[in-house]
Amino acid sequence: MATRRAAVSDTEMDVLKVLWDQGPGTVREINAVLRRRGRRWAYTTVLTLLQRLQAKGYVASDKSDAAHVFTAAVSRDRLLKQRLRELADELCRGTTTPLVLALVEGQRFTAEEIAQFRQLLDELANKNPKKE
Repeated sequence: MATRRAAVSDTEMDVLKVLWDQGPGTVREINAVLRRRGRRWAYTTVLTLLQRLQAKGYVASDKSDAAHVFTAAVSRDRLLKQRLRELADELCRGTTTPLVLALVEGQRFTAEEIAQFRQLLDELANKNPKKE
């Protein structure tokens, strides 16, 4: 069984999103992006959030220069998959079908997105052919 990482708070998620969207950066650079997004945090607050994320394994830092450069250690896709698995375990006893149906039901998708879904379903069907 995979080790479960510590949860990411909403404020930590704001910082992690900057790293995903903008790439690696110093505390000052990350704080500047957060300010443009409406967050008015002190430099030390952003540093603390980055340090917490690093302790949890979501962020890494390069300390070779005077200003530490922080980078996301976990991709958005990987965290999304982890959280969805946890949600399926918590709410659906590990079964993902109700979760997927809830995500898709009532949504509007483009023709391109529907084609992607079909391709994925076809690939899954070919990997796991039904036994008759």
